[in-house]
Amino acid sequence: MVLPDKPVRRSALRWLAFLFFGLALLFAAIAASAGDMFFFRLGTEALIYGGLALSVDMLLGKTGLLPLGQALFFGFGAYVSALVLKNFAPSFWLAMLAVLVCTTVVGFIGGVIAIRAKGVYFALISFGLAQVVSKVVFNTRQLGASDGIIGVPVPKISLGLITVDAASAGAFFLFVLLVIGILYASISYLMETPFGRQLSAIRANEHRVAFLGFDPWRYKLAAFVLAANVAGLSGALYPMLRGFISPDLMFFQVSGNAIINVIVGGTGTLIGALYGSAILTVLRSVVGSFTEHHQIVIGVIFVVSVIFFPKGLIGYLIPALERYWVRKGVTN
Repeated sequence: MVLPDKPVRRSALRWLAFLFFGLALLFAAIAASAGDMFFFRLGTEALIYGGLALSVDMLLGKTGLLPLGQALFFGFGAYVSALVLKNFAPSFWLAMLAVLVCTTVVGFIGGVIAIRAKGVYFALISFGLAQVVSKVVFNTRQLGASDGIIGVPVPKISLGLITVDAASAGAFFLFVLLVIGILYASISYLMETPFGRQLSAIRANEHRVAFLGFDPWRYKLAAFVLAANVAGLSGALYPMLRGFISPDLMFFQVSGNAIINVIVGGTGTLIGALYGSAILTVLRSVVGSFTEHHQIVIGVIFVVSVIFFPKGLIGYLIPALERYWVRKGVTN
């Protein structure tokens, strides 16, 4: 029996990634032909939450850290973006730069506090940090308190030869698809570097990594900060889509949904985070049109996935694709 090797697995994951973005473009074509902007906005929301799920999978699937408070950085990025767009200049690039700098600082501080703990204690500390910050934002009048920030101006995004108007649902969907594609490709590449392999080694056996002379804490801190950046940059797109933000973006439900998206899609695959987010965001919308208790349906799906499909959607598709690539003689 010929066992699939790592290059074959990469081929399978690459094919699934191309399939996802191809399906997203097909979705855009169908939505454009239907002339219904709701589908574009729903798809854009799924992609934005997919970015948050990518950051969760970086920690959960690649490093072995369960981030119960990842919504902290998602919401933080949304607030920084909204404040820059509303109070300084409606500049996409200025907002994203501000988010990148701020999430790096906040991610470093949060990481220094949380990374010292392990296992469930890390999860609880990350949860606690998110709860504290969300409550502070919820009670801060200058940040809109419970009402959040409304009336966020929609920027025009200059890409050199072309300008994307974020007010155009179709154009903004394609732009967000490009951003999420760049984030996914960057993270995937990073996980294949020595840094990424060290994270995988830490997830497998942290004590052995330390015995070999590496400092697991520094690697985990770097991963935590990078995941904060990804979550923050994804969150920065939210006020451009909705025109407002609220403290709800930092609540545990957002973190919990992102974790569910990752597990349903396939933990540790990265592309599974995007599939899971797309499927469950659409499902929430469909079920929500019939009942306000859509979270019950999502909860049932999560329980069924964990019990009967613990590897997630992509986790079960990869072996079939690996066997196909082996039969075809694909090695890279």
